[in-house]
Amino acid sequence: DQDIVEVEGKIIKKEDKKIYIMLNKPAGYITSAVDPRGRKTVLDLIKGVSERIYPVGRLDYDTTGLLLLTNDGDFAYRATHPGKEITKTYLAEVLGTPSNKALDALRNGVEIDGRLTSPAQVEIVEMKDNSTVLKIVIHEGRNRQVKKMCEAVGHRVIKLARIKFGNLTLGNLRPGEWRYLSQAEVSQILGGKNGHIN
Repeated sequence: DQDIVEVEGKIIKKEDKKIYIMLNKPAGYITSAVDPRGRKTVLDLIKGVSERIYPVGRLDYDTTGLLLLTNDGDFAYRATHPGKEITKTYLAEVLGTPSNKALDALRNGVEIDGRLTSPAQVEIVEMKDNSTVLKIVIHEGRNRQVKKMCEAVGHRVIKLARIKFGNLTLGNLRPGEWRYLSQAEVSQILGGKNGHIN
């Protein structure tokens, strides 16, 4: 992989250029760089970026919403490390109407995969005929966590979207659209430490 990239006559090595992208992930894409089963991956949506980027954390095949992609390992680590406590906000449509007891259980922590979840913020956003839309804010990122939390209190998730990552929101990005993060947005995730982008 010996591509030479010149910018205004200066040769820059590929790995010098840090890339930070926000994607509004549609359903029907997997969050990985390649899929042995041949399904579409989120990278299929990112056109015109020659750097090798990868998703930060995961969203399930059928989950939609805010996904970050980068080639900066430090950024990815800080964005996903539980100790950094970056919040992630989801809208989860669940079957039925959770009782106050179920909502309190979600807020206080429920057992999934043998461990209690950290306290979460949970509120009802909308009540429909057979389902309820919950806004759930967590700062862990365990595998399929929101779905498992809701199932633990007896309410299956039928639709799930991540609408915020830390303070980052999708704004007017439509499903399948992406944009580069601003330097200020990258600095927020990096915690202000040398938030300079080349």
